[in-house]
Amino acid sequence: MNMGLEDGKKMSLNRAVLVDKQFTTIVSTDALEAYYLDTQWPANFTHNDFHAILQAMFESRHFDLWSRHFKDKGVTHYTIGSCGHEGNAVLGHVFRQSDMAFLHYRSAAFQLARAHRFSERDPLLDMAYSFTASKDCPISGGRHKVLGSKELFIPPQTSTIASHCPKAVGTAFSLRLAKENKLKGELPHDAVILCSFGDASFNHSTAQGAFNAANFIARSNFPLPLIFICEDNGIGISVPTPSDWIEQAASTYPFWHYKQASFKNVLALWETLQTVEHIARVKRQPVFLHLKTTRLLGHAGSDVETLYLDEATVQEREKCDPLLYAAAAAVSHQIMSVEEVIALYEHARDDVEQAFIKAQQGAQHESAASVMSSIIPPAKSITKANVSETQREQAFGKVAKQLTMPRNMSQLINFALTDLMLEHDNMVIFGEDVAHKGGVYTVTKDLVARFSERRVFNTLLDEQTILGHAIGLAHNGFLPVPEIQFLAYLHNAEDQLRGEASTLPFFSSGQYTNPMVIRIPGLAYQKGFGGHFHNDNALGVIRDIPGVIVACPSNGADAVKMLRHCVHLAAVEQRVVVFLEPIALYMVKDCLPGDNAWLNTYPAQDEIIALGEVGVTGPADAKVAIVTFANGAYLSRQAIAELDCADRVKLIDCRWLAPLPEDALLAELSGVEKVLIVDETRRSGGVHESLVALLVESMAQCPKVVALCGQDCFIPLGNAWELVLPSKEDIKNQLVTLLETAKSAPI
Repeated sequence: MNMGLEDGKKMSLNRAVLVDKQFTTIVSTDALEAYYLDTQWPANFTHNDFHAILQAMFESRHFDLWSRHFKDKGVTHYTIGSCGHEGNAVLGHVFRQSDMAFLHYRSAAFQLARAHRFSERDPLLDMAYSFTASKDCPISGGRHKVLGSKELFIPPQTSTIASHCPKAVGTAFSLRLAKENKLKGELPHDAVILCSFGDASFNHSTAQGAFNAANFIARSNFPLPLIFICEDNGIGISVPTPSDWIEQAASTYPFWHYKQASFKNVLALWETLQTVEHIARVKRQPVFLHLKTTRLLGHAGSDVETLYLDEATVQEREKCDPLLYAAAAAVSHQIMSVEEVIALYEHARDDVEQAFIKAQQGAQHESAASVMSSIIPPAKSITKANVSETQREQAFGKVAKQLTMPRNMSQLINFALTDLMLEHDNMVIFGEDVAHKGGVYTVTKDLVARFSERRVFNTLLDEQTILGHAIGLAHNGFLPVPEIQFLAYLHNAEDQLRGEASTLPFFSSGQYTNPMVIRIPGLAYQKGFGGHFHNDNALGVIRDIPGVIVACPSNGADAVKMLRHCVHLAAVEQRVVVFLEPIALYMVKDCLPGDNAWLNTYPAQDEIIALGEVGVTGPADAKVAIVTFANGAYLSRQAIAELDCADRVKLIDCRWLAPLPEDALLAELSGVEKVLIVDETRRSGGVHESLVALLVESMAQCPKVVALCGQDCFIPLGNAWELVLPSKEDIKNQLVTLLETAKSAPI
């Protein structure tokens, strides 16, 4: 059938109808001879190979045509398609099922080709379920129109603007690392990693960072079996890409192999891929594969090309349709007749239509709980190593005797990381300066000597690369514990956390996960060191990410117990965890001068603080309570001690900042008349906003609430930092007022 045959005026605006008619018209006439190419048939390319590729190309085309048709009827919701990019079916047919593929959103033909080879499912119905946002979609469960399949080793991507490139580098990097660590990962050691994107995405800083990281790794002679696939259609929405830009830019990178081919010539592309696969799989070296093509039908269904391209240019682009060149190859090499080509094209049309019709009967989400059910992934069964005391003593070496001595937070975290590395043989620690230097604050000191550079290693000074490595390593069965050197540095790469790691379970119905514990030294109170870029008290960018856990200890003993549970949350519950370490408390010994109250001995190995547990000191029936965390807990303890009111004030250390420990807080605040929230984050967007909302919305008798917060200001250099953060004196002044007005006896 020919869909949507409106009157002449409407048809001239409906490029989908025109492209569809153009194909059958040209293939049916002598005009097809203009698309014949003088290319020899590859020796290792069977007719069955070609037929399978052509089928996937045709099916992909009809998904784009039908999606626009059904969009007008309110059945589909997403019309960024693959028209002009169908040649990536060749890649889907060439590479192995276990060659993990991070795909550009114009790669439907790739997925269809791989599915036809390796899956017994109906790939057309599965894809139609995705287009119709049905819960029956086997990858996203109707949460987005995505390409992806657990079975086919295709993690789901949404509208990627190169954000998947860093994790592709990390996954390729993980392959040799897994082999050296004798880790049986999710991927075979001889796998190849594929990463496709468009010419416009090539220019994104995220892509450039990934390209740089790949070249740096290759220069170090570390195996990196990675194929970057740039599908160059010459335009990004409405912005043209110069015809020679990708070649000029990509071919100058010194430590990858640059190869070029075209979707117009399926036979030549097949030949090129044999060479490309050999470089990546056998030589274990990165390749930049530059694939020339054209974009048809605009960026999406709502994109009217003639608003920024004249009609002659649009028509010229449509004449370069790769499907016409593929059909010409079939006919000119006498693989198929004209009639057989058209029959296959029409058969694909009918099959895709039937898939869409059937998909309309699929289930839809009917509640927020249903939509949100995949934010938290299913738990995983693991086996921790049985570590003997002898092994522990050998690992700790000369510091083993310090395990029974009072130590500061920095040292205790180091001890905890050591034990955790012994228990989890798939755990790796990496970041800027974490290896031989031991980090800026020596938290990871000696870990590389205890576990080798295969498990504790430095990365480039690039936060996108660090988090990309973490995501990629997690894809291959590692338990990554990356360090972001300062909280403010996270902002350079926050999308790797928000747009990639945290969304993966959501868009894969929990089939793909990114378990990791991201250690971040942060918060302020460093007495003027470094200004705002090292002293950063803004947590909103982390706390508003669905599913991400934020842990923040205030003392060394809590840090150990919480870190142990954070690693459990990642390893078993497959969660993304941010472990925020207050820098200003790393080396603190005293609460009051000379008391050594902020030093702790190393907690017993079975001691943890679970998600949702708060820390409480003071009388259970106190009428005044302080709710705080991190530096606020330290300053509040000082204030209480100096006012000598420990018998009248309950101090509650939240410990967990996302999700907030709501049940525990409400239980501890029951019967309290006055609440002082000490929040070192900013007044706008700070933690206290959620705390106040919790009390007001959940307590039948809401206590009076006073909040001491950081100012809406960056942290300045020098002593001026004291002017914009809550101080011990501020806390004391508020406590005096609250205690005087409470029913309990005044000071």
